[in-house]
Amino acid sequence: MPKFIDAHPMEPFAADELHKLQNAPPDEFGVTHHDILFSKADNKIYCVLDAPNAEAIHKHHAKAASSATGWSRREGNG
Repeated sequence: MPKFIDAHPMEPFAADELHKLQNAPPDEFGVTHHDILFSKADNKIYCVLDAPNAEAIHKHHAKAASSATGWSRREGNG
């Protein structure tokens, strides 16, 4: 499955929520968190996501009421 990378503010998420998301099953859009890097001090989250396409990523963020303010791109072929 393609990998996407994005960045957005950490608020309103707490560190424990982010750790739970890392191990969560795919959501209804087919998105899973491959890796989540975050800094409370910088109020920044960097997500490496597995998803079928960019539209699924946007729906995933919309449901979480968080919009990616950085970038979202496909990494590699698979």
